[in-house]
Parts: sequence; structure tokens; C-alpha cells
Amino acid sequence: MDFRTELPIYLQVMASIKRDIVTGKLPPGQKLPSVRELAVNYTINPNTASRVYRELENEAACFTRRGMGTFVTDNIERIKKMKEEMAEELISQFLEGMAQLGFAFEETIRLMEANKKGEQQHAGM
Repeated sequence: MDFRTELPIYLQVMASIKRDIVTGKLPPGQKLPSVRELAVNYTINPNTASRVYRELENEAACFTRRGMGTFVTDNIERIKKMKEEMAEELISQFLEGMAQLGFAFEETIRLMEANKKGEQQHAGM
């Protein structure tokens, strides 16, 4: 994973894991890698990996069973909520970026619709 300098590494790793959870790549109840494995997989410090799991647990994205490991939450409603929160953040960032470029909300919608039509025509729809 290529880390961006403007955001703490643990937040970037958390976002990656949460994305895998909400997209189903990591299904509910699946065992997550150990802290050491996570550190190796993401080439991060084990203390950072430990913090990732601690923070994900605080957000109820996962839970730890002593002696067994860390697991993806099996709370489907929590997963849906995480997906909605992530979508809201992406939309907010996009709209903020468009506003910074000087586009009004209505112009942004028009551009999105035109882009979608272009994609559909390109795909032969």
C-alpha cells in the first residue's frame, strides 16, 4: 500500500480494512490477520498495527476474542452503517472539491449526468 503523507498511516490502514469489510472482501465474522501479520502485510510497525485493531474495535468494526484473535464484526447493521458513513465522506469530499473549482451543486449534477451518459455510450448501452 502506498501511504499518503497528509494522513496518519493507521487511519489509512483502517480505511483499507473498512473498505474490505463493506465490500464483502472481508465477510462478517472472518478472522483478521494477527497484529504481526497485519504489520508485515502493510509494512507498518507492529505498534501501528495494534493501534489499527484497537481503533477498529472502538468503532465496532471488529472484535477480539482473547487467545483466538480479531474478527470482523458479525453485526450486519453496523457494516451497513459503516458503508453509508464512508459513502457520505466520499460525497462530501467530492462536492467540496467541485465547489473549490467554482461549480455550483446544480452544475456538478449536470456534469455527473453528462459523464454517466458518456460512459454508457462508450460501453455500447
